[in-house]
Amino acid sequence: MSFSKFRISLALAALLALGGCGSVANWVTPYKIDILQGNVITREQVEALKPGMPREQVRDILGSPLLASVFHADRWDYVFTLQRRGQEPLRRRVTVFFKDGVLERHEADELPTEAEFVASLDARRDKKAKPPALEATEQQLKDFAERNKPQAPPLPASAAPTPATTNFPPLESGR
Repeated sequence: MSFSKFRISLALAALLALGGCGSVANWVTPYKIDILQGNVITREQVEALKPGMPREQVRDILGSPLLASVFHADRWDYVFTLQRRGQEPLRRRVTVFFKDGVLERHEADELPTEAEFVASLDARRDKKAKPPALEATEQQLKDFAERNKPQAPPLPASAAPTPATTNFPPLESGR
């Protein structure tokens, strides 16, 4: 009898363990990365656009367009998509129109500032923490230059290279 009680106890323990695994399924999930596609365009970049700018200057500010159609040579489309696990994809679009090779106008969705965009990338970050500086001060640049000076020892005069004294035969023989 004790053997059958042991088997029943073992079967009951196995069922409880399997039942517990069903509620743990949401705890253990595979890692899914955030998918960023396209050009990140910020409010500051769009505000820097002025009518009359040449295409090269617009490309310097916004980057290369994601869509440049052969059929619409006077239009560049910048599309940005951010897809996170468990959330609807975030889509932003900026369209730039040219006339005679210069910027005529632009249309854009509601765009974040650069600081807002960076803050939205890491939702787990401490909101009270100060964002890192994106530019170095003059003093930091000087300190960096001093720390990274090339340390080339001066060459003694006797170690100077001597000119080559090799004589080569003529390429053509004189006949």
